[in-house]
Amino acid sequence: MRRKHRDDLLTAHVPTPLPAGPAGPLRVGIGGPVGGGKTALVAALCRALRDRMSIVVVTNDIYTTEDADFLRRHGVLPDERIRAVQTGCCPHTAIRDDITANLDAVDELVARHDPDLVLVESGGDNLTATFSYGLVHAQIFVLDVAGGDKVPRKGGPGVTRSDLLVINKIDLAELVGADLDVMRRDAAEVRGERPTVLVSLRRQPDAGPIADWVTGLVAARRG
Repeated sequence: MRRKHRDDLLTAHVPTPLPAGPAGPLRVGIGGPVGGGKTALVAALCRALRDRMSIVVVTNDIYTTEDADFLRRHGVLPDERIRAVQTGCCPHTAIRDDITANLDAVDELVARHDPDLVLVESGGDNLTATFSYGLVHAQIFVLDVAGGDKVPRKGGPGVTRSDLLVINKIDLAELVGADLDVMRRDAAEVRGERPTVLVSLRRQPDAGPIADWVTGLVAARRG
């Protein structure tokens, strides 16, 4: 049996009450810098949860449909449950400042599939990226260890305000000289009671504690 990692204990921390946000099913925004593992996390959550609940996904890219194409190629959901938004602008604009294109995509998917969970993946952005609560109910921000162990303490709204901070690619820590204890400590200092989980989606393709946390959100939304 797998030993219970201390990060697993954080999965009980569900933001309550959830922001009023839009009507309908739970919407979770997933943001973070380029290459951190946002699309890998979306894929992992879809695989882990698709047999337990109905899921739809909206991805954001500036000029391409790369992230949606990745999800379709890997068969994480039926094609008709995935929509790609080409923002044509800075990623944070489409998830925070002018959310119309994302709202339209979400509304179409919700009307067609009546899901329990909507995942909205931002395009790759910097530490200031946050989602409008007119678009989502909760936000996950994804960093990766390869960016260096100093990144969490740099803060920024994405790090400090997200409902869950995910520090991915912990299997690379030794290779890049990153200290995971420093990252964990600094994240706790800038985030207070907001939870942080350290994972390797390569080694934990089921995104265990993150999937459990999202499941808790869905239950809270239904309740």
